[in-house]
Amino acid sequence: MKARILAEENRKWWTLAAVAFALFMIMLDNTVVNVALPAIQRDLGIGVAELEWVVTGYALSFAVLMLTGGKLADMFGRRRVFLVGLAVFTLSSLFCGLAGSAELLIAARVVQGVGAAFMMPATLSIITATFPPRERGTALGIWAGVSAMALAFGPLVGGLVTQHLGWNWVFYVNVPVGLLGLVAARVIIRESRDTSHEQRLDLPGLLTSGVALFALVFALIEANGYGWTSSTILALFGLAAAAGVAFVLLELHQRLPMFDVTVFRNPTFAGANVVALLVSLAMFGVFFFISLYMQNVLGYSAVRAGASFLPMTLLIILVAPIAGRSSDRLGSRWLMAGGMTLVGSSLLLFARLQADSSYWTLLPAMVLGGVGMAITMTPMTAAALSSVPVDKAGVGSGILNTFRQVGGSLGIAVMGAILAAESRSSLAAGATAVEAFMSGLHRALYVAAAVAFAAALTAAVTVRSHARGRPAPDSQQPAAGPA
Repeated sequence: MKARILAEENRKWWTLAAVAFALFMIMLDNTVVNVALPAIQRDLGIGVAELEWVVTGYALSFAVLMLTGGKLADMFGRRRVFLVGLAVFTLSSLFCGLAGSAELLIAARVVQGVGAAFMMPATLSIITATFPPRERGTALGIWAGVSAMALAFGPLVGGLVTQHLGWNWVFYVNVPVGLLGLVAARVIIRESRDTSHEQRLDLPGLLTSGVALFALVFALIEANGYGWTSSTILALFGLAAAAGVAFVLLELHQRLPMFDVTVFRNPTFAGANVVALLVSLAMFGVFFFISLYMQNVLGYSAVRAGASFLPMTLLIILVAPIAGRSSDRLGSRWLMAGGMTLVGSSLLLFARLQADSSYWTLLPAMVLGGVGMAITMTPMTAAALSSVPVDKAGVGSGILNTFRQVGGSLGIAVMGAILAAESRSSLAAGATAVEAFMSGLHRALYVAAAVAFAAALTAAVTVRSHARGRPAPDSQQPAAGPA
């Protein structure tokens, strides 16, 4: 009997290792691509707007299909959907490396996002179904720390690979990692699914949400090219609003909705998701444009630019597991609020950068940003997933990561729009190209800082305790309303 209990305990942690190993590939891909952006721009001869689509094409398909991925995981089995997503991601990474034009690269990145949308909610729902509530925060902290390891190694690996082998190889590295992940997941992870009641896909919800997000992001990215008051951009904003309203109305009246609005009756779940949206909106654009700043303005090599991110990402690795354990004992509310305050402060420090800044000007912002993100992200995930029942873990994690990816897409689009508009105004006033870029970057960073401080306030007002030993919703029932 003792041997059986010990075997189950070991399998639990091996399951965590398997999903974290596969997730390593997704996180590595994100940071590797950021460092490779200037090389991609030069090699393919593309503009900043097309370069933004290399990143947002992935984030957008990821966001649009995240909820569907969570629902499919609950319906057909979390391990099965995880394996399918991992296979799609691995194969599309190969095609990204082979792409010889911006159009092919963007298309392959969109398919990568499809694979990631199947993988991500399945990883979190597998962890939620495997670990009891008392250990879930610790497991999520380890998961976040391991995936953050990819964030740490990604920029440096990306710089080395881009500088010595070419940007194509930043995608090829996903292939062996993905194959190993497929084998490990197939052997170790046990199947689990939602067997509570009838299951079906919400195709009208998928269509309307996809149209709304695509129209909004396209309008933001292309507005400076077409003109903010052009009929095309205004029509796209109108389409985004109409499709968004239609999506909400559909989800309110669907018998089995993709996006279960009732879970937002729980203020902790609602607050955690808003924070997820805002932290991604604030930070995704920063990673994108700071990479361009270091290489195109400061003249850093790809390797040096990649190494420059190490303090931030190493701090995430070190602090995230501690934050996970702390959220088990103390709850997530003040960890999230404090973390987002640090993130906002780091963005204000980034806004002090000049065209001749040294790395010592960058370092304090990197340190504050790394600590702030670490003590926000893991408690945020723990708070959200503690607020939904285990049999809805796939949908709950799908909603959370949808908000994160939507925030990321909007962050790049919004920061890009602000930077482009301010740069154009500065150029018209006689500034040089570098001066115009810096003026736009400063304006965008101030907006991002305001967003981060808004996220801190949201966490303080909405999130409630899920700490061990304090009142918390039953692990098998939603705290407010049916899930």
